[in-house]
Order: sequence, then C-alpha cells, then structure tokens
Amino acid sequence: MSFPRYPAYKPSGVEWLGEVPQHWQTGQSRRRFALRNERALDGEEQLTASQKHGIIKQADFVESEGRRVVEVIKGADILKHVEAGDFVISMKSFQGGIEYSPHCGSISSAYVMLKPIKDVHPGFFRWLFKSSRYIQALQSTSNLVRDGQALRFSNFAQVNIPVIPLSEQASIAAFLDHETAKIDALIAEQQRLIELLQEKRQAVISHAVTKGLNPDAPMKDSGVEWLGEVPEHWDAAKIKHRFRTTSGSTLNSEALDVYYTTDDDDEAIPWIRTTDINNDEVNVAEVFITPKAIADTACSVLPTNTVLVALYGGAGTVGKNGILKIEAAVNQALCAILPSRNALPEYVHAYVQFLRPFWMERAVSARKAGNISQELVRDTPFPLPAIEEQQAILDNLNKHLREIDLLESESTASLVLLEERRSALISAAVTGQIDVRGLVPEASAA
Repeated sequence: MSFPRYPAYKPSGVEWLGEVPQHWQTGQSRRRFALRNERALDGEEQLTASQKHGIIKQADFVESEGRRVVEVIKGADILKHVEAGDFVISMKSFQGGIEYSPHCGSISSAYVMLKPIKDVHPGFFRWLFKSSRYIQALQSTSNLVRDGQALRFSNFAQVNIPVIPLSEQASIAAFLDHETAKIDALIAEQQRLIELLQEKRQAVISHAVTKGLNPDAPMKDSGVEWLGEVPEHWDAAKIKHRFRTTSGSTLNSEALDVYYTTDDDDEAIPWIRTTDINNDEVNVAEVFITPKAIADTACSVLPTNTVLVALYGGAGTVGKNGILKIEAAVNQALCAILPSRNALPEYVHAYVQFLRPFWMERAVSARKAGNISQELVRDTPFPLPAIEEQQAILDNLNKHLREIDLLESESTASLVLLEERRSALISAAVTGQIDVRGLVPEASAA
C-alpha cells in the first residue's frame, strides 16, 4: 500500500532529515529535552534497559527472558532516578536507538535520562528515536568502536530534530502504532512458520534415524527411554563402541608468532572452534595454526568427514554440530567423532543432529551448568543399520529436508522484506516523507 506525500517540501538544513514538509521546522534536541541527573529515591523499583522490551521492571525482564540481571543492593546511591515519560540513552543506543520509559524507578548510573520539556508527544518520539535514519545520525556523533565510549547527552544534543505541531505528532504516532501492529502480526506468523518448519525438520530427522523407512519392520525396545523402539535388525551399540573420538586443545593466545598463522602460509592448518560450526558442513576456518601448535599441544589434524559436537558454551551452543569437509584441528570445546567404515559420515551427522535436544537437556558439568562431557557423547547409544540401508535412509531424508529448507528459505525472505518495510515505513513517517494525517481514526490519535 502506498501513502500520499505532503503538498510541498523544503530543505530542512539537517542532513539526516533531508527535505521536510513546508510547514515543518527543525530545532536543537536540547530545546525539547533536558538532562535529568537525579539520584534514585529510597525504595524505588529497579528498571532494566532492553532493546527488545524498552525500559521495563527488572522482575518483568527476568520473567520474559528467563534470565537474571544484576540487582544493586549495596551502593544503591549510585543509581539514577527515572520518571515515567523519560527517554533513556542506554549502553546499546548506539546500535538500536533511545528507549522510552513508561515506568518511574531507578536505573544504572551508566545511563542518561532525557526529560521532555516542550512540545513533545511521547508516542511520536518513541518512533523517531528508534528509526534507522535517526540512529545513523546518532552514530555519526562519535566513533564508539574506536574509543569505547558510551553515548552522552552531548551526543544527543548534536542531532537536530523535526519540530512539528503536537496534533501532527499524535497522528504520526497513531498511524505507526496501527500500521506496525499489522506488520508485526505478519512477522510473528512468519517466525512461527519458521519455528514449525524447524520442528518438522527435527522430527523428520529423528524418525529417519530411529525408525528407518519400513513401517512394517519388526521393532525392539532399545532399552533407552528417550530413544524408544528401534528396528529389530539394527545393532544398538554405544558411540564409543563404534567410533574413535577425540578433542582439541586450548592454545596460548599470547604466542601469536609460534602457534597462529594466516591462511596464505603453506603450512597453515585450519583450527575450528564452536563459533565455526552451525549444524552443517564445515568448509572454511577463520583461524589457522602452525605445525608447532600441533606438536606442542593435544591438537591433531582430523580427516575430512569427521563429525564435530560442541561440548561447551551454554544452551545456545551445546550440541551444535558440523561435518568437516576439510582437514582441520579443533579446540578443546569440540568433540570429534572420527569416520568409520561401518557408517556413512552424513548418516552419523544426521544422527548427531537428532541427538542435540537430548544432549542439551543433559548439559551439566561439575563446574558450570550448560556443558556436556566427551564421556556423555561416547556413552550415547547409536542404533545403526547396514551401509545400504543407511544410504537409502539418507536419500529419502535429504529429499524431505530439501523441501523443508525451500519453505524455510521462502519464509525467511518474507520475514526480511517485512522487517525492511517496517523500518522504511517508520523512517518515512517520522521524517515527513509521507502524509499520514487523517489515515487513522481520531480516537486512535488521541
């Protein structure tokens, strides 16, 4: 759907705004917002700044995200006061804009509170301060990547903003609330579809490597509750009885000239880490090591078709896997299942993908929750059919996975387009590139 433009435009004199409607003005941010620098009051509820949720109560953040945040108990006098209606420059504002606070409370002294002082409709500025064009303008005020500094009020004050009637601010805010809600609903549908496709993908893999292709095949109890029944003719031995497994080593990062090299070195050896695997083929490396690193540590060069499993890194990483398509060494956080003549490498990889949820549930270690051990991997049952049946299962599995991957790619592309449309619509509305007055009921714009 296209939206009308204003009847006439003029140069704004502000680079990030460009041309604006004829009746719009521009002005300094400090004329509309002042710096609030007040100590928190005794007993105030602590708030959390989040790009995803805005400024919310810590308890609500913990409930929605399922993880805790640091609560200041001693030294609470270092917290700052936030009024409902303030805007907050947070640690992530350089990347995602300035957050709005609907709550009164206390927040980290590292943040900067902006107090509206004149002609500010909060709904309009919630959208303006999160628009891509405004964020780019804010980024241009400081080289944060180089100097590691946080955004300050002085950065905010450098970015001039549009000055428009309050009624028009309200109309733009109501329009964006209405239109983005529709886009967000479509985004949620696509995200849910992608989740369902990923669940279906896991289910297809699980059925293939635990039940086979013949629905009439006699079954037997595997003896493992989570595995259930498997075909009677499959040999149900543990991984350690079928494959050799190994791991890598941590290298001294200070010995750059001894252990690390570049890929143009003729003797360079690819070194794979958990960040280099993503449940697929591993064809490239970002880090390369020297033969001396192999000689001095527990690292060894692994053959192609070795299957890798991530042992450490928390719930998001444990069980991640890959199959080497290059000869490479690995770090200590990966378990390597070496090739065997009795198993097709791609079949082993498929079975490892089936196992990931099982390993994630058991991701514990004596020192830190969220890890698994090489012994757990080695002790995992692996019911295995003959090579010919493995190949038949793989052929059928790959056919179904290609269909799922195609649907997921289409959904991902749709998701990208929706997110791009959302961002473009927000920027167009808050900079006056479209005229949205009267496009929503007056009640919505109140």
